[in-house]
Amino acid sequence: MADDELVLATSAVDAGIACWDLRSGSERLRHRPCACAPAGLLAVGCGRFLAASQLPDHPSSTSAPIFFFSWDKPQVEVRSFPAEPICPLLSNSDGTFIFGGGSSGSIYLWEVSSGKLLSKWNAHYRSVTCLTLSDDESMLISGSVDGSVRVWSLLMMFDEIGKEAVRNLYVYSFSEHSLRVTDVVSGHGFCNSIIVSSSEDRTCKIWSLSKGRLLRTVYFPAIINAIAMDPGEHAFYAGGRDGKIYIVALNGEHNPDSSHGLFIIGSLTDHSKAVTCLAFSIDGVTLVSGSEDGTVRVWDAKKKLVVRVLKHMKGPVNNVIIVRQQSCSDSQVLQSRKRMHLSMPPPLNKYINSTDGELESQAVIVPQPTREPLDTGYCSSTVMKNQIKELQNSSRATEMEVEKLRMQCARSAQVAQQWSKLYQDLQDVYVDKMLDDN
Repeated sequence: MADDELVLATSAVDAGIACWDLRSGSERLRHRPCACAPAGLLAVGCGRFLAASQLPDHPSSTSAPIFFFSWDKPQVEVRSFPAEPICPLLSNSDGTFIFGGGSSGSIYLWEVSSGKLLSKWNAHYRSVTCLTLSDDESMLISGSVDGSVRVWSLLMMFDEIGKEAVRNLYVYSFSEHSLRVTDVVSGHGFCNSIIVSSSEDRTCKIWSLSKGRLLRTVYFPAIINAIAMDPGEHAFYAGGRDGKIYIVALNGEHNPDSSHGLFIIGSLTDHSKAVTCLAFSIDGVTLVSGSEDGTVRVWDAKKKLVVRVLKHMKGPVNNVIIVRQQSCSDSQVLQSRKRMHLSMPPPLNKYINSTDGELESQAVIVPQPTREPLDTGYCSSTVMKNQIKELQNSSRATEMEVEKLRMQCARSAQVAQQWSKLYQDLQDVYVDKMLDDN
């Protein structure tokens, strides 16, 4: 069973969600209607279904829907109406939660399976423009029209006692950008403590999540609308309003003779208008860009060549994402479609646990059963703690079994702490190297 990659793109005008096969360029089903907000296109849970936040019908409108589509039906299956217009949408890797950034500066967190609004907090002074998660999905990073980039601990959002004990809910608030933040991405693997933000102030800034500080500022000859991290994490790509895609070194390399600027090691040039969005394929070579010229271009990033040009019919492209899907037999396709149809979520709630339109102050996430197998040779400390509780509540549990599990749990926690310290030391070395290069 092979994996197919699909390119999806939207526009601010009602041209629907266009879908192409990344390798062949053939167009698949087009979903309509859809006049999507910037950063508002989302494939939930590795492509279980699509979500698209819609632009308001009028600039003064206080509401705009979020549409949900299944893969095999072109029309909207579920309509949700949040309390305010939502621009950026984001989900965790398994698609259990959806985050939305509001026009008021608030961030919303919904549970997909129930549609419940689990949490809402005032994140920024002005509209939220972009959202991303850290590599371990423990922290949410947001950017705003107010120029700030903020880092949020997701655990803190549900700790009512902890909230009262701190002055600010955010872990970090970076305010070095002087204008609107246009995009933010998080590193993975060895660079998972690094985030990169872009702004209308013509800079991209590299931040350290572990140290909570600015590592580097990169200056550009044009405003940067979108950024994408090279999967190999040697560089990131920045899409400019001048139609160019700039390549920026992450490892400290710089070319003083470059006509673009310090740390900018090259560019891709083919769009006739501003580049608005970028996405990288898992192969680490194929880059996809969307532009105000109404096209989606597929690039070979190593050769710096355009492989294919995809046309979106009408209007500027404002979102582009790459979704992996498995190629299946006919029977598997039918089964997959049935599962997708059944997995469509209910409408997202406007209010937290509300029956009369009033917001309640508390939200609770019910702990989910652990997915780790209990019969493996190694168990995490969390699994062992759960086993201890079960044995203590069972009449068949013996004191020897409980004590043995306690010892195993203590050893597991000690090993985890040692590995955590070693990994943190490696990250510090990487961050210090970036600071020394500056």
